[in-house]
Amino acid sequence: MADPYSLLGVTRSATEAEIKSAYRKLAKELHPDKNKDNPKAADKFSAVTNAYDLLSDKDKRARFDRGEIDGEGNPAAPFGFGGGGGGRGPSGGGFESGGADFGDIFEGLFGGAGRRAGGGFGGGGFGRQAPPQKGANVAYRLAVQFVDAATLAPQRITLQDGKTIDLKLSAGVETGTQMRLSGKGQAGPGGAGDAIVTVEVKSHPFFRRDGDNVLLDLPITLDEAVKGGKVKVPTVDGPVMLGVTAGATSGKTLRLRGRGFTGKDGQRGDQLVTLQIDVPADDPAIQALVESWQDQRAVRAHLGV
Repeated sequence: MADPYSLLGVTRSATEAEIKSAYRKLAKELHPDKNKDNPKAADKFSAVTNAYDLLSDKDKRARFDRGEIDGEGNPAAPFGFGGGGGGRGPSGGGFESGGADFGDIFEGLFGGAGRRAGGGFGGGGFGRQAPPQKGANVAYRLAVQFVDAATLAPQRITLQDGKTIDLKLSAGVETGTQMRLSGKGQAGPGGAGDAIVTVEVKSHPFFRRDGDNVLLDLPITLDEAVKGGKVKVPTVDGPVMLGVTAGATSGKTLRLRGRGFTGKDGQRGDQLVTLQIDVPADDPAIQALVESWQDQRAVRAHLGV
């Protein structure tokens, strides 16, 4: 069984941040969309995703480190023995060594369920068989439009069996966010595995993301800047009217509250609108205006020039 630490290329003492960073790097390199001519890459992508799924769960990681589960998250047989008979010691009456009570050890491993109904472990092996193995997890990639991610719009995804489901995006969604669909993986004797959906938020032609805020550079005309007034502004929720004060300058940033991404705390960020005055290059009226008028202010004095 592949070791999840080895699959991700990290040590057993790796921090959560180091594990996440290693997975992101491998997922980017091995993603099926970038390796269409290499079918082995898809298998490796699924393997590293399963490894990250285990190591990113504190409880599962601790159980794996203690040897209670294997790299697939299935219960591990103690000391290499299966769940059936065998495991008899030199005395022929159970597993004994130097007078040590191995019953306590096995009871700890199996949560008290390892003893046979007749008493201890003597004369009959280790008590119970490992449960049937679940089917493998299946990795999916979901490309989400920028506006959909900001507004948490439901996404439709097609599974490997051809069925489609509507997936609800979680608050705080970003590129690299993973969502688990229980029982939507491959079938197995112990039940179906899970589908692990990795989200990729696509870029937008003019919106940008900064944490939970949305950034926008908004062109305005010279007369809008000089006179001020209401201008129409696009947001992830649709256009709104924004008030521009008279005498506005390029670089001035205005805030539209609650028009950003929904954070993990359920609160929405804001949209920050930076004004950019767009002056036409060859407008005779503006040329005539500046010929008869000159701004006498020392606008660069604070720069020492």
